[in-house]
Amino acid sequence: MNATYRGREFDAVLPKVQQAYSEFSDSSTKINIENAVGFIKVPVGLAGPLRIQDGESVDDKFFAPLATVEPTLVASCSRGCKALTQCGGVEFHVLSEGMSRAPLFSFPTPKEAVAFAKQVPRLHKQFAADAERTSRYARLQKVTPHVVGSNVHVKFDYYCGDAAGQNMVTIATQEACDRFLQTNTAKELGVCDFIIEGEMASDKKASWGNVKEPRGVQVIAWSELTNAACEEVLGCSTQRLYNVFMSVREGQVRNGQLGSNVNTANVVAAMFIACGQDAGSVAEASWSHFTCSYDEETKKLKLSLFFPSLPVGVVGGGTSYAAQKASLELLKCRGPGTKRRLAGLIVAFALALDISTTAAVATGTFTQSHKRLARRATEVRSVL
Repeated sequence: MNATYRGREFDAVLPKVQQAYSEFSDSSTKINIENAVGFIKVPVGLAGPLRIQDGESVDDKFFAPLATVEPTLVASCSRGCKALTQCGGVEFHVLSEGMSRAPLFSFPTPKEAVAFAKQVPRLHKQFAADAERTSRYARLQKVTPHVVGSNVHVKFDYYCGDAAGQNMVTIATQEACDRFLQTNTAKELGVCDFIIEGEMASDKKASWGNVKEPRGVQVIAWSELTNAACEEVLGCSTQRLYNVFMSVREGQVRNGQLGSNVNTANVVAAMFIACGQDAGSVAEASWSHFTCSYDEETKKLKLSLFFPSLPVGVVGGGTSYAAQKASLELLKCRGPGTKRRLAGLIVAFALALDISTTAAVATGTFTQSHKRLARRATEVRSVL
C-alpha cells in the first residue's frame, strides 16, 4: 500500500473526528464526576488502516484512535497494521464475556459457612430474579461460592448488554443480597455480616482469576505474516522475527511476567482513553498471551493474541462525551450489539503493535526510533 493511497484513506476518516477532538463542546452540566473543573487534553493519533474481520458482520479497514503522550506508539502500530493488511489483515473471535461482583458473607464458624455454600446453587433463581429487576440488560449467568475460613465469597457473573457493566452489576448484586438477607433462610443459616465486595472480583486489579474467567470480553485475534511483507515493511525476515519472539519469551518466563506480550497495554490504555472506557480497568485488561509459529517451507509466521478480560462498553460511563463518542463512531461501535466488536478491534490493533515493536528490537532500530521521534517534539509528524 503506497503512501498516497494511505493518505487518501486517512483524509477520508479525518472529518469524522477532527472537530470533536479539537473542541470540548460538553458543558459542565453534562460532566458526570464530582468537583468537575474541566478537561485534560491528551493528544490523539490515528493508527492504521488495518483490515479486520470476524467471520460474521465485520470485514473492513479501520483506523484506531490512540490517546497517548508517547511518541512512536502511533507510528509503530501503523507500521504493524500495514504489514498485516498486506497479508490479508486480522481476524478475531469473541470466546466469552462476563462482568462480576463478589460479595462476602460472614458466619460464626466454618461449619455455617460450608452449609451456606451448599445452599448457593439453590438460591440462584431468586438471586437472578432480584438482581435483574434493577436493569433491563443485566442477566445473572452464575453464582459461585468460595469458602474461606468462616467467610463465603460468592462470585456473581453477569451479561451486561452493550455496557461494560461495573456499576450495573454492583447495583444488581446489592439488591439481590439485600433481599436475601431479609429472608428467614439467611437468619437460619447464621449470616452475621455482609459486604458488597470481598475482593474476589479483582475490580481494577490484575489476577489469575480474570485470566481463567472473563471480567469483560474474552477475545482471540490471529493473522499470518509473509516473509515478503515482513522484509518490506518491518525490515527483517520472518525467521529473524520468530527467533526474537522465542528469545524474549525466555526473559518473560525468568522474570515471572504476567502474560506473554511485548507492549499490548499501550494500545489498551490509548484506546480505552480515546473511547471513553474506565482507564482504571486497564489493570485487569493488562494480561494477554501472544503466540507465533514459523513455517520453514512457506516462511510464514502464524500469529495469535488472546485477551481473557477486556472490560469495555459502548454505552454508559465516558462513552457519551463528544470526543469519545466520535472515536466509537470512527470504529463503527456506536450501534446496538457493538461491544464485542470494540473488544475485537482493540485486540487486533494490539497484535499489530506487538509485531512492529518486536521487529524494531530485532532490527536494532528500537532506540533509534525513540530518539528520532521523541526528541523532535516541535515538528508536526505524519506516519502516512
